[in-house]
Amino acid sequence: MTSKVRMPGTPGTVARLYRLLFTKVLRRVDAETAHHLAARVLKLFGEVPPLRWATSALVGTAGASRAAGTGGTAGTSETPVLAGRVLPGRLGLAAGFDKNATMVRGLAALGFGFIEVGTVTAVEQPGNERPRLWRVPEQGGLVNRMGFNNDGATRVAARLQRLRRTAAGRRVVLGVNIGKSKVTPASQAVADYTYSARLLAPHADYLVVNVSSPNTPGLRDLQQVEALRPILQQVQQTADAAAARTVPMFVKIAPDLADRDIEDIANLSKELNLAGVIAVNTTVRHDHGAGGLSGEPVRQRGLQVVSLLRTRLAGEQLIIGVGGISSPAHAQAYLDAGADLLQAYSGFIYGGPTWPARMNRALDA
Repeated sequence: MTSKVRMPGTPGTVARLYRLLFTKVLRRVDAETAHHLAARVLKLFGEVPPLRWATSALVGTAGASRAAGTGGTAGTSETPVLAGRVLPGRLGLAAGFDKNATMVRGLAALGFGFIEVGTVTAVEQPGNERPRLWRVPEQGGLVNRMGFNNDGATRVAARLQRLRRTAAGRRVVLGVNIGKSKVTPASQAVADYTYSARLLAPHADYLVVNVSSPNTPGLRDLQQVEALRPILQQVQQTADAAAARTVPMFVKIAPDLADRDIEDIANLSKELNLAGVIAVNTTVRHDHGAGGLSGEPVRQRGLQVVSLLRTRLAGEQLIIGVGGISSPAHAQAYLDAGADLLQAYSGFIYGGPTWPARMNRALDA
């Protein structure tokens, strides 16, 4: 069992100001509108070096003791590694926040150990009608029925190619989460996923096959092993060929699966020699209408799923734990349950811009 961690008392002023802003202003603004405002700021600060450096200095990531690089051993408490690259922190950003890869450098400056963009689909799609994102502050959660709104694999791939041409962009340990286009029938899911993989894999440190969002009709049916196997096999082959290297690949699963189904996916992950499993996505088991609920209400089931995966995978593959992490104690619980790395989304929304760096300092300590 790893040692307990505590949140250091750093950039507290910014954190207090954000809590005040969130309570007095942001909670009164439509959640998606607030997200787009934040996205513009993060994009600007990421693209302008002096602003990016100032951001790093403000949140305390400037001059960090460990920068992303190569080498290290996966699973050691001293050196977190993902896709063969040493991470500057064990906590990364989950998919869903930066769907179109427009904020990567700004998000990295805030102190995330790695960034996962997407979900990206083969076909550009607008997603579901608004409103489609709601806060549940009394539970520390978010409900979304976004429906994979994104610019499509072609445009996102071009954006990632430009990003990787910059030194700051190459430093980021970057994952790309891919999903099935809404217009694509389940019978053609393999072709849809492989189209995205072919375009995006050359620019990604790792890929994630998302078959667990509740907001694309029929998508979760693809978590059944017999439907999932050909998708994972073909995506892996296509990604490796496109990138001219072995691309680490993860599958992201839902918290609503039965334990037996989770065990079957773990066995499939071992059979296909995947990089690992990301657990968990949003849940449909809630009383807030249509869509998936993330945040603290998902944590207990997330811990159960991670523990079950660790038993089945027995240290052979990585487990990235996500769902309801908003404090060092929550992060510690996931690590104790068997997660190697961590991701967050809702905790970032409620914690503010200094939260990622504070969390990773706490974990590093």
